[in-house]
Amino acid sequence: MNGKLKKIITNGAFLLLCIGISVYFVFSGQDFQAVMTYIMDSSQGYWFIGLVLVIAFILCESLIIHYLLCAFGETPKPSHCCLYSFVGFFFSLVTPTASGGQPMQLVFMKRDGLSMVRCIVTLLLVTITYKSVLILVGLIILIFRPASIITLLAPAMVWVRLGILLNIICVGAMFALVLVPSTAATVAFSGLNLIGKIAGEERTTHWRELLSASLETYKDASAFIKSHKRVMGNVMLITVAQRCLLFAVTYVVLLSFDIDALNIAETVLLQGSISLSADMLPLPGGLGISEHLYTLIFQSVCGDLTAPTLVISRGLSFYAQLLVSALLSAVAYMVIFGSKKGAE
Repeated sequence: MNGKLKKIITNGAFLLLCIGISVYFVFSGQDFQAVMTYIMDSSQGYWFIGLVLVIAFILCESLIIHYLLCAFGETPKPSHCCLYSFVGFFFSLVTPTASGGQPMQLVFMKRDGLSMVRCIVTLLLVTITYKSVLILVGLIILIFRPASIITLLAPAMVWVRLGILLNIICVGAMFALVLVPSTAATVAFSGLNLIGKIAGEERTTHWRELLSASLETYKDASAFIKSHKRVMGNVMLITVAQRCLLFAVTYVVLLSFDIDALNIAETVLLQGSISLSADMLPLPGGLGISEHLYTLIFQSVCGDLTAPTLVISRGLSFYAQLLVSALLSAVAYMVIFGSKKGAE
């Protein structure tokens, strides 16, 4: 069995295990028939709105990718940018810490004949802004401390603080490499030298090579940000809207069960806190931890409807997103790799 096939099987098995654990957690101690009755009695028309929000969320990334590539002077097809996004989200959802999304996007971009350097910088900027919005959500909560939000988050505040810390470390390192790449690289190499002395040089070889290879990418990103401040401001605004679209899925699900104790802003902040907490954990799509945090946070609002609303909310925001992305990823393969355009 070659390494690539073994990795696919391992990731697939891990994904199924996480899904199994999540399903068990959701229905453990629940009356399955009662949960299904609540679901069937809900206003299911709201779910279509939720599905539209999920698709709009994915397409927002395609808008950002197209916008950034055009700013670099590339001429990508808008329809292909949409397909890149579906590919990215599908592989992000099925791999730990969303690690598989962008590498697969680059495969499809390369096939279309786009500059790999520009594509890598584009996806790096997408990642930075995407995670920055999560940090923004966390900081808004911690700085302004809205009473209703803080009360509901109390059982999960440890996870929220951990999520903020991990994302700040991740985004801070990216910003350091982008804004002062040479200085940041010097610090990083010094850290690797220290680790090498303690653990052995051979253990740091891979990370040295990876850092060296990515340094030019960060320098290119730095130059782009400094010369395209308005573009980056627009990207940040689009990303904020994008994240809110996905977080608002929970709001329409609550409405479908006639739960109106929370307004849309409160729901977006609470769901954003869940995403913030689960984002950096090595679980595909935050499986398991997202369900756990939802139960902790929304139990006092939803009561007996916690499990039914969780089933539909996650069903739309994760499983429907996974299914739609899988179907469109297959279309992407047929359209992009089935054509003669691109590098052979």
